[in-house]
Amino acid sequence: MYTGIYRNRGIDRAEQRNAPDPKSSEAFRPGDSGRYVSREMEKIQSHRELDIYFQNAGHTDIKTVEGEVSLRHFISAMLSYYPWWIVFLYGIRKFLVNILGLVKHEKPDVLPSIKPEDLTFDPGEKASFFIVRTAKENIYWVSETPEDKHLKAYFGVVAEKLSNRLTRFHVFTSVKYLNWTGPVYFNLIRPFHHLVVWSMMRNGVKR
Repeated sequence: MYTGIYRNRGIDRAEQRNAPDPKSSEAFRPGDSGRYVSREMEKIQSHRELDIYFQNAGHTDIKTVEGEVSLRHFISAMLSYYPWWIVFLYGIRKFLVNILGLVKHEKPDVLPSIKPEDLTFDPGEKASFFIVRTAKENIYWVSETPEDKHLKAYFGVVAEKLSNRLTRFHVFTSVKYLNWTGPVYFNLIRPFHHLVVWSMMRNGVKR
């Protein structure tokens, strides 16, 4: 059952933000570095071992959704979501890769459909085209996109149990730019990135 998406929090290194009223629904709280972090980031940072995936990040965004599904179900359903328009976006990426001279990653002939019981939690193993970096059953799952020379990107989910049936999923993307083509490429695909992740999340909480 899809129960709703709450917030999308995007942070770019170049952005300057003032701390909002702490009584507001959009309040940030001060982090260890003196910067203000969102409540969503606070939840992720409660797992200190995940801090390494945000170090020196040029872009971070966090999206939140609630559903009556397990972490395994949520991730496997997200990674198995391939409507025609997402396949079309692969073609746009291929076009940008040729222009910017980026690493070419071949699209698989058959797009995988992952069952929850087949989703790997083992670091170094592949789940769709992602590479698992760290994971704990029912708690979190963090992966990395295939190696590129322009950026390094992490995609992860942290589960927050709200009740026996309901779970809040914090889905994050953290991007580290490796050279000048990194921000150029990511800013071009940024609108599509948000659209794709939102759609994957909606599919993830369907039963």
